[in-house]
Amino acid sequence: MCHRANASVEAICQYVKIKTAGFLLQKELDTFAKVVETPARPVAAVVGGAKVSSKLKALENMIDKVDLVFIGGAMANTFLAAQGVEMGRSLLEADMIETAGNVLAEAAVKNTECYLPVDVVVAAQLQAETESQVCRVKAIPPQLMALDVGPETILYFTEKLASAQTVIWNGPMGVFETRPFDLGTMGVAKAIADLDAMTIVGGGDTVAAVNQLGRSDDFSYLSTGGGAFLTLMEGKPLVAVTALESF
Repeated sequence: MCHRANASVEAICQYVKIKTAGFLLQKELDTFAKVVETPARPVAAVVGGAKVSSKLKALENMIDKVDLVFIGGAMANTFLAAQGVEMGRSLLEADMIETAGNVLAEAAVKNTECYLPVDVVVAAQLQAETESQVCRVKAIPPQLMALDVGPETILYFTEKLASAQTVIWNGPMGVFETRPFDLGTMGVAKAIADLDAMTIVGGGDTVAAVNQLGRSDDFSYLSTGGGAFLTLMEGKPLVAVTALESF
């Protein structure tokens, strides 16, 4: 909760003489500082989830600090649309298409490699065990929606991740809670788990996916912070930590 100015973690610092970060908070801060300030390179950021708008600041900040960016989940739909791809009935943020295009352009200027899905799993509805099919991103039927990255994308991401020495992952690659749209997230999770690298996972959904895979011990660190982890990815201070340091 350290990204929020809650009474229990921020305001209380004004009234308590002796206060300090607990061991877990200290470990979170030390781990994130290590992968951002003095990381082993190449550094890869794997970003997924539903909305570009909720992770835009994190993406903009990370582009200056990482060497590789992998974008999946529904937010990839908006980035693909920015490249002129027709996404059918897929969830995307129409008002963020231009912004997504700007992010890709900025990455190119900074020589940061950006990777988007090359194929997707599509269906007419989001429902467990519903009929689905795999298609290239440029061949999505207009009546269907993309709900996961496809097998070619898993292989593509796995191949490009192989060189990474540090990986920061936040956000699933598809609707992993609903089969058969869990394979993309599980595939990318396995690829990261197999790396001989520093691997950091943040966000409740992402940690849940790692636990679902049953390989949580194969990651360097699983962050308990969701919004706080994202705030750090945005390069912003955590208000509760600032409060600890200020009084």
